[in-house]
Amino acid sequence: MRNGNARRLSSFALVVASLLVASSCTRNAPNPAADEAFDVKAHYVKSEYMVPMRDGVKLFTIVYTPRDTTQATPFLLVRTPYSIPPYEPDVYKPQLGPSPEFDREGYIFVYQDVRGKYRSEGQFVLLKPYQAIKRDTSDVDESSDVYDTIDWLLGNIPHNNGRVGQWGVSYPGYQTVMGMLAPHAALKASSPQASPSDSYIGDDFLHNGAFRFMYAFSWLSGNARPRTAPTEERGKPFDYGTPDGYRFFMDVGTPARVDELYFHGAVPDWTTFMEHPNYDAYWTAQGLLKDLGAVPATLPILDVAGWFDAEDFYGPLSIFYRLEKLHPQNKTTLVVGPWRHGGWNSTSGAELGNIRFGSETSRHFQTTLQFPFFQHYLKDKGEWNNPKAVVFETGNNVWHTYPSWPPPATRERKLYFHADGALSFTPPAAPGYDEYVNDPAKPVPFSSQTRTTQGALWMIEDPRFASTRPDVLVYETEPLTEPVTIAGPIIASLRVSTSGTDADWIVKLIDVLPGDAPDNEPVPRGADPAPVRMGHFQMLLAGEVFRSKYRESYETPVAMVPSKVTQIEFDLRDRFHTFKPGHRIMVQVQSSWFPLIDRNPGQFMDIYHAKRSDYKKTTQRVYRSPQDPSHLALNVLQ
Repeated sequence: MRNGNARRLSSFALVVASLLVASSCTRNAPNPAADEAFDVKAHYVKSEYMVPMRDGVKLFTIVYTPRDTTQATPFLLVRTPYSIPPYEPDVYKPQLGPSPEFDREGYIFVYQDVRGKYRSEGQFVLLKPYQAIKRDTSDVDESSDVYDTIDWLLGNIPHNNGRVGQWGVSYPGYQTVMGMLAPHAALKASSPQASPSDSYIGDDFLHNGAFRFMYAFSWLSGNARPRTAPTEERGKPFDYGTPDGYRFFMDVGTPARVDELYFHGAVPDWTTFMEHPNYDAYWTAQGLLKDLGAVPATLPILDVAGWFDAEDFYGPLSIFYRLEKLHPQNKTTLVVGPWRHGGWNSTSGAELGNIRFGSETSRHFQTTLQFPFFQHYLKDKGEWNNPKAVVFETGNNVWHTYPSWPPPATRERKLYFHADGALSFTPPAAPGYDEYVNDPAKPVPFSSQTRTTQGALWMIEDPRFASTRPDVLVYETEPLTEPVTIAGPIIASLRVSTSGTDADWIVKLIDVLPGDAPDNEPVPRGADPAPVRMGHFQMLLAGEVFRSKYRESYETPVAMVPSKVTQIEFDLRDRFHTFKPGHRIMVQVQSSWFPLIDRNPGQFMDIYHAKRSDYKKTTQRVYRSPQDPSHLALNVLQ
């Protein structure tokens, strides 16, 4: 063992071109394919409305209608808590639809501040649970607000064709799912993109019971402060007082101290989180998978995800799997590309960090999937053959269309941990274990970057900085002699023990490039900082955390028995990737990932309210014997 010191058939496969088109777009940048020659103001009229809901609350809504009224046209609706600027009546968005093609087609574009946000009335409730039975007009939720909005639009905006499409990314994607529940009859197409489905199990705020400290702090401080009245002003970003997020959160100590030090009761949702460390009724009520039975099997859905989405990858995949189980004959299409959170609409998709994908994958999605989907169902234009899964294979940089996800031609293969840091598809023959000391005073950083927020690229960042630490176990295959393609879930099956009564387990799956891998660009002499060299680059493919005390139940935690060998299994989530010949497959195992995840004190307790004195060093062991074979279970495409 070495620790940190020491082909197949594919329906409608589309081989991606090898030309590289670099992207310099940031998260909030306009679509890189924006049609600068198209004058939105010359073709659309902007109007503002306060749209009444059934309980009397009015929601601020901006409607862009085509100046050409010779033909009736459909609505395309976006509902968001993030504001819908520009609010000035005479100032227009430079692009109205999710991609430039929509603007020229003359849709009626509708943007709405959700209840309690910006210029809308009412109170914002974070991930407000769906209420299936509404007894009177006071029973409202996001689903009823979508319904009432559509109903008002049909009766008050002229020259519409009676059809509505809804789309959105992240929280607006969640709003789109809410619109799918017992929907208005006029809703003819929905595209939830990066929608969360369960923020305790695998989306924004926790993963498998482990608190996403850095992200939760950033999101809640910026988006969850109650307001005194409707406003169009955005809140000021939190001032960390330092660019060093690692040090900032170490100084904070434990999550419960955030309110004492910084929020002072001004962020009630943070206080609520601190009161609900386990998967209780507060969290289960928010989860929307249980509500998807209210989605009609006949509703066309374009469900979109990015392989490297650091915020909401679990959501769209779990929504797809749930709909497939509920309605096998549904009209849902799953699309997954090589993107960060929302990157399919805000970057070219030609690259992510230091990895190149060979073409503008975002434009491929926009022009061959998203635009045709809405055109077909809202305008009866073009064909849509309702593909089940359209997925991008990283490594080989190829799009595929499959009749199911995972693809039919896969079988499980187990990748076993061995002595001396070896990794192999052959089970171990001799007993053994590897161990390390986890010190909460020196947690493993999640990124080598100096930053206060998680950023968009850490999920594809080179983790070599972690592989040299003594508290990170590293297992690696020999250079591959033939390609290995994984497609579907990745299950970490660990046999472990700890000297404490609780522990976190982080498992990362990595593609190690050959030593002679070419650099992305010529490396200029004396460059500062020097460009990343790609020889032996470690491409992070998947990484996930599991908090030991939830191994039997998220609702009722159970302490670890010190030094007792215990099985821990969890899902690293789906991937579609080819490890090429000459590459190596690597697995890293560690017990901290800071400040992405809050520190585990090594003791069975309410971690949110731990004191500094509660944090103890613990010795962790990972077993690799015939009786206790720690491994990763991979879906390998034949």
